[in-house]
Amino acid sequence: MTRPRDTRMPLAQAQALIDAHGFASLVDDSLQASHLPLVLARDEGDLGTLYGHFARANPHWQGLEGRRVLAIFQGPHSYVSPRWYAARPAVPTWNHATVHAGGTLERLDDDATLTALDALVAKYEPELLDEPDIMSPAYRQRLLKGVVGFRIRLDELQGKAKLGLNRSREDQAGVLAGLADSADPLARQLGRYTERYAKTLIETESENDH
Repeated sequence: MTRPRDTRMPLAQAQALIDAHGFASLVDDSLQASHLPLVLARDEGDLGTLYGHFARANPHWQGLEGRRVLAIFQGPHSYVSPRWYAARPAVPTWNHATVHAGGTLERLDDDATLTALDALVAKYEPELLDEPDIMSPAYRQRLLKGVVGFRIRLDELQGKAKLGLNRSREDQAGVLAGLADSADPLARQLGRYTERYAKTLIETESENDH
């Protein structure tokens, strides 16, 4: 992934994007791809470890043990109009936030797979873990026959935040206003993300100065 210096995402922000946008495109070295929800365990390894599972009926999992894979996480993104800039001339562009996470895939045993499944449920709807009529222990055991759990110990984590933060304050303000006024919910989401991201960078720089 091409990352000009001003778009390179700090590690904490890259991990935060994975937490917020955990549905990934998982690509192997033969360019086969599956689209899966993944959960990041930040405390496992320097960059973290991803956990997920394939449906056993998906042949993609076969032969992946010990092979390198790349998980691509797409954050907010949107078209940006040149009309939103104070500076002229200008061209249209597409702002976005993306993370590439690479590592070696390892199959999980049944116990670890159940733990990974519970972590996924706990992230999105933790109350289900306390409702045995929906997810009984016996039912969870039967689920194992239909899934293949895995983890990816990350050795590469690259985040890119192409958000126009290298432009003037006037241009940035114009883009934020344009995104906020858009009828596209993804554009409005990108605007909110850009504001939070810029604020976090300023706070981080301030902490580093002290």
